Amino acid sequence: MNTGEKIKALREELHHHNHLYYVLDKPEISDYDFDQKLKELQKLEEAHPEFHDDNSPTLRVGGAVTKNFATVTHEHRMYSLDNSYSKEDLENWEKRIRKQVDGEVNYTCELKYDGASISLTYVKGEFKQAVTRGDGFKGDDVTNNVRTIRSVPLKLKGDYPEKFEIGGEIVLPYEGFAHLNAARVEAGEEPYANPRNTASGSLKLQDSSEVAKRPLDCLLYGLKGHKLGLKTQYESLEKARSWGFKVPDEAILAKDLSEVLKYINYWDVHRHDLPYETDGVVVKVNDLHQQEELGHTAKSPRWAMAYKFQAEQVTTHLNKITYQVGRTGAITPVANLEPVQLGGTVVKRASLHNADQIQKLDVREGDEVYVEKGGEIIPKIIGVNFKQRDPNSKPTEYITECPECGTELIRNEGEAQHYCPNFNGCPPQVIGRIQHFISRKAMDVEGLGGETVALLVNEGLIGNYADLYELKKEQILPLERMAEKSADNLIQGIENSKNIPFERVLFALGIRYVGETVAKKLANHFKNIEALEKASKEELEKIDEIGERIAESVVEFFSSEENVKNVERLKGYGLQLAISAEKLANQTVKLKGQTFVVSGVFSMPRNDLKKMIEDNAGKVSGSISSKTSYVIAGENMGPSKHAKAENLGIPIISEEDFLRMLK
Repeated sequence: MNTGEKIKALREELHHHNHLYYVLDKPEISDYDFDQKLKELQKLEEAHPEFHDDNSPTLRVGGAVTKNFATVTHEHRMYSLDNSYSKEDLENWEKRIRKQVDGEVNYTCELKYDGASISLTYVKGEFKQAVTRGDGFKGDDVTNNVRTIRSVPLKLKGDYPEKFEIGGEIVLPYEGFAHLNAARVEAGEEPYANPRNTASGSLKLQDSSEVAKRPLDCLLYGLKGHKLGLKTQYESLEKARSWGFKVPDEAILAKDLSEVLKYINYWDVHRHDLPYETDGVVVKVNDLHQQEELGHTAKSPRWAMAYKFQAEQVTTHLNKITYQVGRTGAITPVANLEPVQLGGTVVKRASLHNADQIQKLDVREGDEVYVEKGGEIIPKIIGVNFKQRDPNSKPTEYITECPECGTELIRNEGEAQHYCPNFNGCPPQVIGRIQHFISRKAMDVEGLGGETVALLVNEGLIGNYADLYELKKEQILPLERMAEKSADNLIQGIENSKNIPFERVLFALGIRYVGETVAKKLANHFKNIEALEKASKEELEKIDEIGERIAESVVEFFSSEENVKNVERLKGYGLQLAISAEKLANQTVKLKGQTFVVSGVFSMPRNDLKKMIEDNAGKVSGSISSKTSYVIAGENMGPSKHAKAENLGIPIISEEDFLRMLK
């Protein structure tokens, strides 16, 4: 056996033993024997660098240093999940599913592990890249750090596809967390607060050899890619396991909702026996074709639901109620609490939501309150211990003036929150709007963060988002913690944002109630900002899914002289305030007024078909009704959908018929 063959054989042997130990928990050799083989391989690799391999088992110990983690656009967006907390929530979700898909619906149930979401890319069976979830569209490249996690396979086995991604969770087992904290305490350092945050923080350590010392684990559950040849979620879990991934064995296939609830009830009790933190169950429609039919909302897949276990609850003292002002002027009351441990973190503040909530719970300063951390990131107060209330306490009087600028607050009829109407003069609103403008889903200005925005406003260098485009390097260099390179990056980031497409610029403007989906709809309908500015409330309400509240908000935004002036300035600086000529060239009004239901499997990805409908002014609907113009039928179209279309007299056309229609 020559040297190259010996190195290859040793690597394969070590990959095999690594998988047996860290994934299957069935070691065949001792730790000593494994270490001896690893040392032998290290010596051979050092003597023969021509046989270097990024995925060699010797690189598990780390050593690469990453100063700045590159931002990577996800090829397949990482969505968040909708949460449910009761049997009724799941039943309502199932009703919505049955309206949209045909035939029997089965479910996979998987435990929801509490860790850091990750997406791994494999090409030709080799580990290529690891990217954090980030905002779902973009994340950080943490490949060097994830390569040190022993349960992440560096080379796959079996009939894996040419290229695919797999999503999962980086977790820190309780035992490893305890050992890590024991070592920190012994070294005189502060112990870490909880496993989840420690796992997440580990991924961003600059030295991968430090990550290698942490007993991180990687549990995987979601395959993504084109033409993977899989039919169900459960099959995809079994396939991933056979290729070498650590897929939790607790996942089951449930034939109906009663089996789903049985699974939930079992793990609500037995989750404490698991080696990892888990806070619920993820229920998914098992059939991948049905998943595709159901699609996604702007934030979440319609085919999955996270059932959250009952939240932990504690009592503590409410010291003071303060008030925060958001970017839209909305006032949020906040309870400042005596610090208390809750769900692995120290809680000092909790949301009180609005004046009605304070009145409903009769919450007062000085009360002993019950605090819960459910599906929300910010804990909330859910009740008061009236037995311990001071008899001299007085009901909370909600503020009448803005705590930041002193302007009298308003509360619109039918709305729960109070607002500060000082749109252009209230500092938190000004700062919040600019922070929204530069955020990832909006203008995505690299090199500029929320704290720097606040600094720029407080230093009087900017007063609105249009001012960003007049900033000069010499103005920002004197700012605190602003080095030459940082200043260059900030100015370049602002310049690059001029290429962001119209619908995202529209979202960035911060018009109340105009989120990502609405901004896209408005951009596609009006094509440019001038047409949108001139639109009346009645015109806006005629657009599909644009209601009275959104229409009023858009009209109100453009009735402000200050807003119109800022939009004109943005236009002058070269921002994209119209759909590009290239995109317009692919758009027509051929399908205007027509509604399509897309059902079945097609030669092109279903989303491409839907985009073609929308690009030609048509509407895509998930369910057949008397308002449906055409059903585009692919292979495996459900029989009940077919029958419903025929009963309603709706034309059923093929993919080829549709393409001819466009020509």
